[in-house]
Amino acid sequence: MLELSILGFLAEEPLHGYELKERIKALTGHVRPVSDGALYPAITRLVTAGKLDQHREDGAGAAPRRVLSLTDEGRADLLERLRHPRQPEITDHVRFNTVLAFLRHLPDRREQAAVLRRRLDFLETPTSFFYAEGKPVRAEETGDLFRQGMLRVARATGEAERTWLREAIEQLTQAS
Repeated sequence: MLELSILGFLAEEPLHGYELKERIKALTGHVRPVSDGALYPAITRLVTAGKLDQHREDGAGAAPRRVLSLTDEGRADLLERLRHPRQPEITDHVRFNTVLAFLRHLPDRREQAAVLRRRLDFLETPTSFFYAEGKPVRAEETGDLFRQGMLRVARATGEAERTWLREAIEQLTQAS
């Protein structure tokens, strides 16, 4: 997801490393903080793979900054990652939000709708944080106040997300 975030933000405009880190942190930092030890090796991998270009620019202070931009190969990789997110990128809420943050870069509305349909299909599968005899436990079935709270909040959030997904898919398919 870190590489997707890097490619996605650089698809919008060239950035130097610190600006890129701040944008990634704003997107997922409270849940999955990004460290320099993860960010800069990921940038190096993407530069080495020809997906990012870098050049030095004079900084606001004394030190020059490394400015990163997306190459054509990087844009192609971004689009492929958005067209075909891996299953954890569909099932994990934070990872899906990262996909969602950049899905507008995918030019084909049908492909955008297909990604949203995958998320909707996942959300429509009955599930729970807790199971009894192999079956999902519903909020009303637990005697634990705190688990009940978790389940009720998850249900409300899931209902809101499913409603939005259906509306967005309809909008995308009507416009195609």
